[in-house]
Amino acid sequence: MGIRAFFTGHSDKAHTAPPEHSTRNDEADPLRAQVVSALKTVYDPEIPVDIWELGLVYALELDPAARRARIEMTLTAPGCPVAGELPGWVENAVLSTGDFDDVEVELVWDPPWNQEMMSARARLELNLL
Repeated sequence: MGIRAFFTGHSDKAHTAPPEHSTRNDEADPLRAQVVSALKTVYDPEIPVDIWELGLVYALELDPAARRARIEMTLTAPGCPVAGELPGWVENAVLSTGDFDDVEVELVWDPPWNQEMMSARARLELNLL
């Protein structure tokens, strides 16, 4: 256990809008829904919207048998003042579910985050619709 945040220049995965927001039904997977709920408690301190709705989570891999979770995420900007702290907040949120002993949070910068990655809910909250 512990924070393992990797700051990488790019990911070998191609990303558009995170597929978790548009193609997967959280209600069909209760564990995943619980993790997403936990992620929704983590907010970007400069934007009053959670990291899930902002589209900062690019990948969410859960292995309940091994009690491991892996999260690939980005920040709204590489110079984000909480870049060193946010991965720990994410890890703690997932650990708080009680279903995981090992949470890996990887920060990636490719693709760069943009407003198109936000959910409609986030855009509405920020008056961007």
